[in-house]
Order: sequence, then C-alpha cells, then structure tokens
Amino acid sequence: MPAPPKKAFPLRIEPSLWDALERAAAADFRSVNAEIEVLLRDALARRGIKVAPPEQRKRGRPSKNGA
Repeated sequence: MPAPPKKAFPLRIEPSLWDALERAAAADFRSVNAEIEVLLRDALARRGIKVAPPEQRKRGRPSKNGA
C-alpha cells in the first residue's frame, strides 16, 4: 500500500538558514526536507501541540509473491 501523498509547500528561505539546514541534515543522514519535518515536529511538541507520528513505510525490496 503506497504512503499517502505529502503536502507540497513552496518555501522561501534565507541562504544562510538553508546552509545551516543542509549541514544539520547531513550530520543526521537526512534530506533537508526530512530535517525540516523533524525540526517542526520538535518545535510543535515543545509548544504542547500533538502531531500524529508519520506513517512508517516498508523498507527494502518487495517480495516476489507481491505480499
């Protein structure tokens, strides 16, 4: 079952902030997009706003029998 589509959102961001995000993402072995999602979830949690955890996707190759 494919994961539900994510909401696309154009983001204008200062170059120095983008550079810092790239460094933080690389240090955590994440994409910049994933790093932004983690930082937003952390910030919302600190404010007491509950967000449902992301849906876990299966990793690896699909089985040969399609299950």
